[in-house]
Amino acid sequence: MDSLENKLKQAIWIGKSLFKRNRVSGSSANMSFIHEDKIYITASGICFGNLNEEDFSVLSREGNLISGKKPSKEFPLHKILYDNRPDVGAIIHTHSFYSTIWSSINHKKEDDCIPQYTPYLRMKIGKIGLIDYAPPGSNELFELFRKKVTKSDGYLLKNHGPIVGHKNLMEAFYALEELEESAKIACYFKVHNGIDAKTID
Repeated sequence: MDSLENKLKQAIWIGKSLFKRNRVSGSSANMSFIHEDKIYITASGICFGNLNEEDFSVLSREGNLISGKKPSKEFPLHKILYDNRPDVGAIIHTHSFYSTIWSSINHKKEDDCIPQYTPYLRMKIGKIGLIDYAPPGSNELFELFRKKVTKSDGYLLKNHGPIVGHKNLMEAFYALEELEESAKIACYFKVHNGIDAKTID
């Protein structure tokens, strides 16, 4: 198992990488990981561009604050995912551009809302589910997420952005990157709908 020091270094690198490449802006993202049965999550109002070790709140698996600053208001999304997916050890939530655009479109297949134009989305994550809109940080959003969390492997919060969990931080990062790239491809074909694009389903 990675040490806490290594996990924090990975989280900081991921946060700064996402910020430098405009995958996140301002304080509009959050990230967490599990270490020794505790949840470490970015604190409320934190910018990924200057993330440091002091910017992580430490909570019990029950959601009680153990140390650090006030946690992100979207901590319950992370807790729901951890509670329902024992394979998940890290989670990243952003408002990245193409994923957010794709989340704002109506889709017939809400449990698998991104077409499979390449094999990599399924390889890195699996099916992407669409979660109905509710205001960020609201109990309504948390309940909507809880109802659908076991139906897909990654998620788009409608008119909000992606949330992805995986076994560790780097795998969650790779999955998030693939989701954004797949959403970009899907958006391209949606705009250029005269192109006869073929899925691999």
